[in-house]
Amino acid sequence: MFVVILKFSENRSNAPALMADHNAWIARGFADGVFLLTGGVLPNAGGAILAHNATMEEIRSRVQEDPFVAEGVVEAETIEIKANRTDERLAFLTP
Repeated sequence: MFVVILKFSENRSNAPALMADHNAWIARGFADGVFLLTGGVLPNAGGAILAHNATMEEIRSRVQEDPFVAEGVVEAETIEIKANRTDERLAFLTP
């Protein structure tokens, strides 16, 4: 499982022009079964993604395809988590 943190950079003013493409990129992540959750980091600091069903390399590659990342609107940090114990609603995340 992965947590991707997208922190706004100095180029955040370019976000509105790229929002439609960024949202299409997010939709592909859900359609591909990789993204579990996306949302904003408060207060208005960027975004976060919870992802699975991919390798670290695949996640990093996918993140580089995000128009916000490609155009420097956000800086991305990807953290890999090995789930050892979960609530039963998230049992699919544990081996």
